[in-house]
Amino acid sequence: MITAESGPTPTEGGECRLEELLIDRIAGLLEGCRHVAVGVSSPIPGSAALLARHLSGGATRVSVLGSRHLQSFTDGGVEIFDLAAQGRIDAFFLSGGQIDGSGNINLVGVGEYPTQKVRWSGSFGSAYLYYLVPRVILFRLEHSRRTMVEKVDFISAPGTSDRNVFRPGGPHALITNLCLFTFDRDVQRFRLQSIHPGHTLEEVRDNTGFDFEVPSGFGPVPATPAPDASCLALIRGEIASAIADPYPKFAAEVLGHTAAA
Repeated sequence: MITAESGPTPTEGGECRLEELLIDRIAGLLEGCRHVAVGVSSPIPGSAALLARHLSGGATRVSVLGSRHLQSFTDGGVEIFDLAAQGRIDAFFLSGGQIDGSGNINLVGVGEYPTQKVRWSGSFGSAYLYYLVPRVILFRLEHSRRTMVEKVDFISAPGTSDRNVFRPGGPHALITNLCLFTFDRDVQRFRLQSIHPGHTLEEVRDNTGFDFEVPSGFGPVPATPAPDASCLALIRGEIASAIADPYPKFAAEVLGHTAAA
C-alpha cells in the first residue's frame, strides 16, 4: 500500500510512503552513475542518491550540498560547476515552479517578464548544469496544470537545444507525486513510463498541461513498483541515518529515524 505524505508513520504495518517509493525509483534512475550531486532542500533526491550508492557497492560517489559528511566541497556550488564543466558529475536534480513538455523549467516567476505577478527565487546555475550534466532528473511533488504547463512563462533553463549545439547534458526523467516520465531527446518530449499506485492515466492527463507519449500496445501503463521489504528496511535504516545529517526532520518524520542518545 502506498500512503500519502500525511499517512501513517513508516513503521506501521510495513506500509510504503510516497516518499519511499520516490526514493527507490529515483535510485533506479541513477544506476551506473559515477558521481551524483544533490543541491540544497532536496531530502528525497539526496536519499535516493545514497540508496544508489549502497546498491552500487560504494562505486557511486554522492555529494550533498549542506551536509557536513556527505560532501567534500569548501566552496559549495562553485565547485559543483567546475566538476560539471570537467565532465565529473553524471547526475543532478532540478525543479521549477513550471515545467513544460519540452523539458524547459521556470524558476523566475509567473507572467510576462519582467513584470511577473509572482516572482520566485531565481535560476542560479540551473541553465549551466542543465547543459553539462548528462543525466538531469526533474523532480516536482506538485503535479498539476499549474506546474506542468504547455509552455513555461520564462525559460530559466531550456530542456532542448538546436541540433548543432554541443550539449552533453539535459533532461533524463521527470518524476512527480503521480508518475514517472522519461525524456526522449530525439523527439524532444516526455514519455510516460509508469504511474504510481493509486493513480490513473486519466488523472495524469487531467493534471498535465502538455502532451506526452504513452507506451505503445494495448496493455495499461505500468504501475511504478514499490520497494520490497529489504529495500524499505534499508531506506528506513542506513539511508535514514545518513540523510539525517543535512535533513534531521525529514529523516525523523518521514523515514522514522531515531537519533542516537
